[in-house]
Amino acid sequence: MKKVVVGLLGGALLLAGIALLVLPGPGFLVILAGLLILATQFEWASKRVDFAKGKAQQGIDELGRSRWRTAFAVLSAVALAAVGVLSIAGVDVPFINLISAVLLILSGLFLLGTIVYARRQFKKHGGADAG
Repeated sequence: MKKVVVGLLGGALLLAGIALLVLPGPGFLVILAGLLILATQFEWASKRVDFAKGKAQQGIDELGRSRWRTAFAVLSAVALAAVGVLSIAGVDVPFINLISAVLLILSGLFLLGTIVYARRQFKKHGGADAG
């Protein structure tokens, strides 16, 4: 039973992370979270954790270095959360129901948290902003 629950939860995070590779959001961070959960029960997942960690760190580094990427990420995070809030507030947003509205808000908040973390890490290591 534990293996099934871990498989479903980790698999859901893995699929969400893959979707976030093309949507605004921290795709490799979510993929890493899914793989870490799956690695507790499945050997194949633990072999892929290091690759996902490297890609997640690369994304955080790129976000921290570029003010333009940071600005676009903040704009995307606010837009995601705003669509979710508007939908919950009663505005008819096509293809959005209550569950997807809540997920949009959570995605926006998660992305904002990732941005704050990336910028702090970048400044902590004394980096200079790239255009």
